[in-house]
Amino acid sequence: MASDTLHTRILDNLRTAILLVEPDLKVGYINSAAEALLEISESRMLGEPITNLFIEQGDTASGLREAIRAGSAYTKRETLLRLPGGHQITVDYAVSPILQDDGTFALVLEILPLDRMLRISREEGILSSQQNTRALVRGLAHEIKNPLGGLRGAAQLLARELPNNALKDYTNIIIEEADRLRNLVDQMLGPHKVPDKKPLNIHEVVERVRHLLEAETKGQIRFVRDYDPSIPDLLGDKEQLIQAVLNIVRNAVEAINGMVKKPLRPTILLRTRSLRQFTIGTQRHRLVAKIDIIDNGPGVPPDLLETIFLPMVSGRSDGTGLGLSISQSIINRHNGLIECRSRPESTTFSLYIPLEQN
Repeated sequence: MASDTLHTRILDNLRTAILLVEPDLKVGYINSAAEALLEISESRMLGEPITNLFIEQGDTASGLREAIRAGSAYTKRETLLRLPGGHQITVDYAVSPILQDDGTFALVLEILPLDRMLRISREEGILSSQQNTRALVRGLAHEIKNPLGGLRGAAQLLARELPNNALKDYTNIIIEEADRLRNLVDQMLGPHKVPDKKPLNIHEVVERVRHLLEAETKGQIRFVRDYDPSIPDLLGDKEQLIQAVLNIVRNAVEAINGMVKKPLRPTILLRTRSLRQFTIGTQRHRLVAKIDIIDNGPGVPPDLLETIFLPMVSGRSDGTGLGLSISQSIINRHNGLIECRSRPESTTFSLYIPLEQN
C-alpha cells in the first residue's frame, strides 16, 4: 500500500487504530492512530511478526491463522495487551479478512482502546458509591443520635436521684458509652465544616505529613520524595487536605509494619505530577494535581479493593475502617477523587485534585 495514496491518507487521519496483517502474520500497514496507541513507529513494525507488536493472554497467532485459513471475522472484548515497552492497555479489537488478488486472505485489525472508558466508569462508580454512602450514614446518624441523646439525658437524671454515689459508676458507664457512640457516628460523617479554600501549594501538605510520620516511625521507614515543582497552587482547605493525606500515608505505614517478613526495606514513595486535560468521573479538567502514595507492603486483599473507601471496611482486625472513607470524602469536597491499585510489594493510592477550583 503506497504511502501517497488517497486510501492511506484517509486511514492515517482516522482516530481508530488500524493494522493490516499479511497471510504470513507480518505487519503490512499500521496507521498513525495505531502507532500512537501501540507506542511504536510504522518503520519499526513493517514486515515484523504481529506477535512482536503486542502480547495478550491466550494465543494471538492461532486465532489470526484460523481467520486467514477460513476467511472468518471475529471480535475480542476487553483484552489486555502488553506492549513491547512493558505498558499494558485494555482494548476491544475486531479482525476482518480481506480477499487478495492471489486468492489468499489478509486481515484488517481495528483496535479500540478501553482504558479511558473503563476508568471513567470505575470513577463514576466510586463517586456514586461515596454519595450513596454519605446519604446512608447521614440517615443512620439521625436515627442513632436522637435516642442516644435521650439515653444520655435519662442516665444523667437517674444519677442525680441515686442515693448511693457508688451506683453512679453504672450511670457514668452509660453516659461514656453514649458519648463514644456519638463520636463514632460523627467520625463516620467526616468533616462537618465546609472546606475553607485558600491558595496553597500541594507540597506544603505532603511535606507536613512526611515530617509527622518520619517523627512517629523514628527512621524505621524510608520516605522517598519525587515532586514536580512546576505544579501551580490550588484552592484548598490545608488542614482537611493534610488529614486526607495523613490517613492514607499512615495506612501505608501500618500495612508495612504489619508484614510478617520484611525482605525489602520498608519504603513509602511520595510522588506529585500535573496532568493536563484529565477526566474525573464525567468532568474534564484543564489541569489536575496527582499525588501518588506508594508503599512496598503486602498489598490490599483483592476482595477489599472494591469496598476499601466505604466506612467500617478495614483489612486490619484493629482498624476502624474510617480513615480512607474520610479521606475520600475530603478529596470529593475538593472536586477530586482517590483511586487505589494494589499488588504485593506495590500499593498505590492516587489522589486527583483539580487545580481550577471554583
